[in-house]
This record gives sequence, structure tokens and C-alpha cells, in this order.
Amino acid sequence: MIDLHTHSFLSDGALIPSELVRRASVAGYSAIAITDHADPSNIEAIVSALVKVSETINRYWDIFVVPGVEITHVPVEVFEELTLFARKKGAQIVVAHGESPVEPVIEGTNRAAILAGVDILAHPGYIREEDAALAFDKGVSLEITTRRGHSITNKHVFEVAEKTGAKMTLNTDAHSPEDLLTQEKIRATMDGITSSSKAKADILANSQDIITRIKA
Repeated sequence: MIDLHTHSFLSDGALIPSELVRRASVAGYSAIAITDHADPSNIEAIVSALVKVSETINRYWDIFVVPGVEITHVPVEVFEELTLFARKKGAQIVVAHGESPVEPVIEGTNRAAILAGVDILAHPGYIREEDAALAFDKGVSLEITTRRGHSITNKHVFEVAEKTGAKMTLNTDAHSPEDLLTQEKIRATMDGITSSSKAKADILANSQDIITRIKA
């Protein structure tokens, strides 16, 4: 199992990064990205800390850890600047906190994040078809999420992505151990958006492709 959107206590998660990774490993994960919430106030500290802990864990444990960040609730005008800054500091995955209908995300965040070239647009809500088409052009993956609340638009995201060719990834947006993936959770989430075995396999393969690219 691969999960490219999780949180530690460096933002609003429950666990230190090492315990989060350990629990993911025991649950059967092969790779995990830790992508704590960031804005201009904390992005440098978060990326620095996650780079350090991922280097340590990847040296000793049989699970691949990716240092990342989730740019969250920021002015749309600074998305590109923060994305470039995060990558410069060592973030290997940049996630954008998309326009989930259960939070007051600024309108236009989805498009700004895609234009900035993030890797994953998390819980993009009722994303517009033209923005999904732009995600396809820019190589940005749209997230199918297991997280309660954000997941209410999964089917819409899937249908728009299928129509435009945009890639998708399945992630948890985990904040606590109980949020981590299980095979049952994967099946239930996938069954909620499609009956196509190929579509389900493609979504999971996209996550593997991202990990392969990072390792290359």
C-alpha cells in the first residue's frame, strides 16, 4: 500500500513522524509521504524536519518515506512561490489543499495549485472540468480520499478525471493511526466511485509511478 498524503504532529497529526511511519509499516505500507500543513510561517521548518527524519528511516527500515508538504489555506497568489520554495528545500512531494466543500478554501485554489505545478491536488471538491483538463496538461494528480467529509466529492472527482484524462491517486489525509489505509478501506472507497477494475488498478498504479519517479 502507498499513501501520499499524511500528517504528523509537525502540523495537526497525532503522532511524531517516526511513529506514523512505524504504524504504516506494520499496517502493510510499502511507501508513505508525510505532507504536513504549511504556509509561509512554517514551510521551511516542516520540510527541513521531514527531510531529516525520512533520510534516517530510509537508511534503516523497509519502508520508503517521502518528505513532503501540503500547502494549505494560503493566498492563491503565493502558490507558485511556496511550491518552488518547498522543492528547493527538499520536499519530494508537494500537495495542495484543494477546494473541499467542508472547509472555507479560497475559490481559485484548485487552479492556482495546478498552475504552480504541485504533484497532487488533495480533495479538490467539485473541481471544474477545465481545471481537471489543466491538471492533465500539467501532470498533476487529483486525489481520491478516504477521509470523512472530504470524500463526499470522490465520485465527482473520478468522473471529471475520467472525462479529461487527469490522473488520480488514492490517499488518506491521515491525521491519526486509525486513518491509515487497510485493504478493506481501499475496496470500499474504490467501490464508491467505480465498478471498473481497470480504473481502480490505474489509480493505485499512479501512486506507484510517483514513488518510482522519486526513487529514480
